[in-house]
Amino acid sequence: MKITGSTALVTGANRGFGRHLAAELLARGATVYAGARNPDSVDLPGVTPVRLDITDPASVAAAAALAGDVDLLINNAGIETGTDLLEGDLEQVRLELETHYFGNLSMIRAFAPVIAGNGGGTILNVLSVLSWVTFPTVGAYSAAKSAEWSMTNALRVQLAERKVRVAGLHVGYMDTDMAAGVTAPKSDPAQIARIAVDGIEGDSYEIVADETSRQVLAGLSGGVAALYPQLP
Repeated sequence: MKITGSTALVTGANRGFGRHLAAELLARGATVYAGARNPDSVDLPGVTPVRLDITDPASVAAAAALAGDVDLLINNAGIETGTDLLEGDLEQVRLELETHYFGNLSMIRAFAPVIAGNGGGTILNVLSVLSWVTFPTVGAYSAAKSAEWSMTNALRVQLAERKVRVAGLHVGYMDTDMAAGVTAPKSDPAQIARIAVDGIEGDSYEIVADETSRQVLAGLSGGVAALYPQLP
């Protein structure tokens, strides 16, 4: 889709990757709603702050009523609790699913009719390489992102006939607050934002944004042995 002249809503746009996405869209001529739980925390000139908690159905409905001209939705808001699936707090596991799966599904259910009614457009779900491969230290996050990936696949087929393209962005660690404690290599979120918006403009269904994600994608056909060589 053409970014110039489009109207986008980016969730979690007050900081981190979401802020970079909003800035990139603005730079390319889009009108941008910046969703955040606290709209006062949005400090990017040129955007319209929107109070939005994707886990609150009333908040999602209010955002959809306010932003009725949207033809591009970017589901970026997320959390990472670092919860162990076997021994961690089960409520934290549920919180990951409530945010990444049910929260983003609620956003799509609310905004897909808006986008279709505006003549069609795009929904981008910010996924992760951890939707394809996982480790015990990020078990809850990976499970939630895998569920979101499955949801992305289902809805892209269902919404295609309504001229709503559903895309997924796969990326490894980025240099944001969420990955502050990670010592592994991290991508520049501004660069990933450019790649993501390029993918939207190029009508890509799947945007694989970094080398880590490309390597894991290539390894999927190799099964468990390829993805988890440490297993006996």
